[in-house]
Amino acid sequence: MKRLLLLLAVLAGCAGEGEPLPAASQAGTVAPQQADDPVAAVLAKSRLYRPPGEGPFPAVLVLHGCGGVGGHHHGWARRLVEWGYVALVVDSFGPRGHGSVCALNPQPTTAETRAGDAWAAARHLAGLSFVRADRVGAIGFSHGGSTVMNAVQGRGGNRPPLAAAVAFYPGCNERWHAQVAVPTVILIGEQDDWTPAERCRRVVAALKRPELVSMTVYPNAYHGFDRDRPEVVYVRGSRGDHRLERDPVAAPDALAKTRAFFDRMLKS
Repeated sequence: MKRLLLLLAVLAGCAGEGEPLPAASQAGTVAPQQADDPVAAVLAKSRLYRPPGEGPFPAVLVLHGCGGVGGHHHGWARRLVEWGYVALVVDSFGPRGHGSVCALNPQPTTAETRAGDAWAAARHLAGLSFVRADRVGAIGFSHGGSTVMNAVQGRGGNRPPLAAAVAFYPGCNERWHAQVAVPTVILIGEQDDWTPAERCRRVVAALKRPELVSMTVYPNAYHGFDRDRPEVVYVRGSRGDHRLERDPVAAPDALAKTRAFFDRMLKS
């Protein structure tokens, strides 16, 4: 019966692409109804997926890439529900009036701005009765991976409201990302011509707390190596075209590493 309920919940998520984020009971959270506030508008547009039952469950933010929210991110949210997590697909672009920013330089919404969205979303989730307040994580892809790298920084004594984070092929920068304060996993391809792995290696070398970060570099993988579709595609970025390709070795390994990491950090 429990498996049937879980299947029905997953199928409902497939059909409806999640549900609106409910108001939080915890004081000090941003109310999704306040659409005149950009961050509150982001929360109002974000989509929630949850397992059956009352919980409380650990939760994971899903942070989209430079092309905006797509099926890939809703697919990850449904996968997280199957694993026993509440998942929130955070839309940082739609409420700000733009879609893809891949070919734009400068970008109208930066990863640093989006880190603020992630913090607000994490705090809002922590105020929901069916979410474990101390077990909210984040996963991001490309621009969303860069957002993760910004969101886990502990600059100026600030403590990120995240318990764990996974960054898929992020844009790393050792000047901005060396103060990681949250257990974080970086998953990236050696052949990535959009967010080079070497930049993440420089970040790891510059970390103030290197014990918090684990990085896996897949030798044959390109950007978007966890894509569901097998065909090679090229996406126009601000500095030319970039190759996206599913990698049959990297994709399942990254999925397994992500699940094991979140289970260890968010379910213990």
